[in-house]
Amino acid sequence: MAAEPVDEPPPDNARLVIWAGPAFLLFSVVLIPWTIYLGFDLPDRQESSHYNIAWVGFDVILLVVLAATGFFALRRSPFLAVGATAAATLLVVDAWFDVMTSPPGSQFLGSLASAVLIELPLAAVCGWLAYHTEHLEEERIVLLLNPRRNR
Repeated sequence: MAAEPVDEPPPDNARLVIWAGPAFLLFSVVLIPWTIYLGFDLPDRQESSHYNIAWVGFDVILLVVLAATGFFALRRSPFLAVGATAAATLLVVDAWFDVMTSPPGSQFLGSLASAVLIELPLAAVCGWLAYHTEHLEEERIVLLLNPRRNR
């Protein structure tokens, strides 16, 4: 007996999707020398006239993404995966820049404690939410594509 064919969704052959893989790989390769250049060229210290506005703006974006993630979780929305992924990313970036831009002493220790005790664990929870939501969506799709499994 021949094995039953597996129902799989058709591949996405949109032109943008076809070019996205090679384009993003190229972008990442181009970023290597640029990052090395910046490592040697940027000063160790830089005064920024809008430092406070940059951080407040970042925290507003983080607030919106965390609120959206909470909203999507309450609604059991498939958009939870996207919101949680964005939240995890922003939390890791926040932890990194908080620690790296803090002056030595108590401010550095406070930033490090915040990163280790709050931001990074919350980012891990968001990563799990994103994975779990995607896994559930995949199961739903498989069930929809193969109605015989519902019996």
